Amino acid sequence: MVGPAINVRTRLSFSDVNGGEELCLTSAPTSIAGSECGGIEFTKEDVEALLNEKLKRKDRFNLKVSPSFSAVKEKCDNMVEYIKRLKLCIKWFQELEYSYLLEQRKLQDELETSEIKSSEMEMIVKNKEEELNSIIVELRKNNAFLREKFTQEESEKLAAVESLTKEKEARLIMERSQASISEELARAQRELSSANQKLSSLNEMYKRLQDYITSLQQYNGKLHTELSTAEDDLKRVEKEKAAMVEDLSMIKGELALSKASQDEALKQKDAMLNEVTCLRREIQQVRDDRDRQLSLVQTLTDEVENCRESAEKYCEELDEMKAKANELEARCSSQSIELKTLQNHLAAAENKLQVSDLTAMETMHEFEDQRRLVSELLARLGDAETKLMEGEMLRKKLHNTILELKGNIRVFCRVRPLLPDERSSPEGNFISYPSSVESLGRGINLVQNGQRHSFTYDKVFAPEATQEDVFVEISQLVQSALDGYKVCIFAYGQTGSGKTYTMMGKTGFLEEKGLIPRSLEQIFQTRQSLQPQGWKYDMQVSMLEIYNETIHDLLSSNRSAPDVLRAENGSPLKPYSIKHDANGNTQVSDLTVVDVRSAKEVSFLLQEASRSRSVGKTQMNEQSSRSHFVFTLKISGVNESTDQQVQGVLNLIDLAGSERLSKSGSTGERLKETQAINRSLSSLSDVIFALAKKEEHVPFRNSKLTYLLQPCLGGDSKTLMFVNISPDSSSANESLCSLRFAARVNACEIGTPRRLTNTRP
Repeated sequence: MVGPAINVRTRLSFSDVNGGEELCLTSAPTSIAGSECGGIEFTKEDVEALLNEKLKRKDRFNLKVSPSFSAVKEKCDNMVEYIKRLKLCIKWFQELEYSYLLEQRKLQDELETSEIKSSEMEMIVKNKEEELNSIIVELRKNNAFLREKFTQEESEKLAAVESLTKEKEARLIMERSQASISEELARAQRELSSANQKLSSLNEMYKRLQDYITSLQQYNGKLHTELSTAEDDLKRVEKEKAAMVEDLSMIKGELALSKASQDEALKQKDAMLNEVTCLRREIQQVRDDRDRQLSLVQTLTDEVENCRESAEKYCEELDEMKAKANELEARCSSQSIELKTLQNHLAAAENKLQVSDLTAMETMHEFEDQRRLVSELLARLGDAETKLMEGEMLRKKLHNTILELKGNIRVFCRVRPLLPDERSSPEGNFISYPSSVESLGRGINLVQNGQRHSFTYDKVFAPEATQEDVFVEISQLVQSALDGYKVCIFAYGQTGSGKTYTMMGKTGFLEEKGLIPRSLEQIFQTRQSLQPQGWKYDMQVSMLEIYNETIHDLLSSNRSAPDVLRAENGSPLKPYSIKHDANGNTQVSDLTVVDVRSAKEVSFLLQEASRSRSVGKTQMNEQSSRSHFVFTLKISGVNESTDQQVQGVLNLIDLAGSERLSKSGSTGERLKETQAINRSLSSLSDVIFALAKKEEHVPFRNSKLTYLLQPCLGGDSKTLMFVNISPDSSSANESLCSLRFAARVNACEIGTPRRLTNTRP
């Protein structure tokens, strides 16, 4: 069985295993020179040669041929040496994987540190941005308020200046009018004094001319006519005087008219002097003119007083306006000073904002550098994880090869999540998972009564694992059925631990489909993809349940009601017997077998079988499976081009859950079901004990379940057991028993799997 010796090479050649890319990240992995491997390294070609190594002789496991003792010893020695080299390779992979895990953890720590720094920088930048934004908003508000206030005060200042200008103009107009009136008053006084002098001279002349009055009476009528004319002139002058009062601008014109009238009177006086006959008329005219001038002087004096009062009033108002103007100028100056101060503050704030922007830019650049560093670390971490996954896949392949060579039953453990109405342990979760490299993803710890129990299986699924995660781990095993192997997968555990959910899933939810629907989908998809290579497959499905140690056909067409009811009514049950042929094939007599061509047909049959299966309610489970469900898919394939034939079998089994009568509270028919289930599972335990001790007699016939599973447990099939665990603290005892049973199953050696293939005649 042992081929040529594997060449020992240095670590540099390991890059070939990873597609020409070194596994190390920043430096070479930790040296393993001090390990059991002794510095031996394996290349990709070495590992493939080790996996694909064939036996030299064709009849290496044919026990019917009686080989010599030396040949048998040579085979055993070769097998031992081959297994030693496989173990050496696996240890080398584990140590290499451990070094990469350390490097991955180091990178993860660096990544977390960088993320923390980047988050802190982001928080600082955000705080600074918020602070600057608040300062800018406050400054903008203050600036807008001051601008509005400045605009309002500017408008008030302009209005005050305009009013002041108007008042100054009015004051100038009043001063000009007052000066003109004063000039006119002085002129009138001068004229009055001259008129008085003339009057005195006239009085003297009047005394001298009284003698002539009599002679002048004849001229009295003429003087009366002239007097009427003078009165008309006087009325006209009075009208002009009224006009002058209404409009001060017409005073000069009125004075000119008065001068003209005075000149006219003087001319009349000259005429009277020239003509003695007109003297009386001139005297009367002079008197009237004097009266008129006196009245005019009085009027002008009143107007001057009024102008003085108005001027005083305007002066007071002007003083008030000056005071207001001075106050406004003071306010404007203070506001200008305040505005300049605010502008200086604004300039300082803008400078501070520019400095903050520069600081923020520097922070952003530093943040970008940190982000680039984080992205680089993430890329390196992704590469490390990819290489780690490749190494893990290779390790699994080597591990599966060793298990197949040893013939052990593979065991997967799955822990379901806590239900809403369940309680966890008062001391905390009694189930934990080790984080060491050797037990990561494969170990489980259970604490009971303060004592810790550790178990290691081929794979352990935590409550967070999905149905897809579980199926990925068994997909290659399901593929073996198409390759011509017998495959058996069965779920074991106490009632309510999630066995039926693992195998069947949840109806109506695509993401929660169980292993049976997913396995069928994969098989039919693979069959479709193999058709271009010349492969044609025929598939047959059968489904049965073992209820109270009685086989029931779940696909029987005349099964309208559970067989239990028919048995209670006295009608005989349909007999089914289990037979095994020389090739290890199992047949159940009179069992319905259906040819299927698609996954939809099988899904329909699964739904029909689920409705026919025996289900009951107990205190531990609302819908407890009261029977063992066995799904069998027989596969016959032929390659038209090579005439190669294969025959594979896929058995998927959902066992009934073990339960304690004290917890389930079963009575009557449920009590009988519980006793039958526990007896069959006890028989399965006896078979496992016998296989583990390698006893000559294995009690397969003690129950229908163990007799049906005889080819899977003691033959040449690939067998995998799911042990389902409940995380409820009240189920700790049952969980511990299930884990111990699974450990015994994992230690059983049932023989090397054999592929059923031949050539078509």
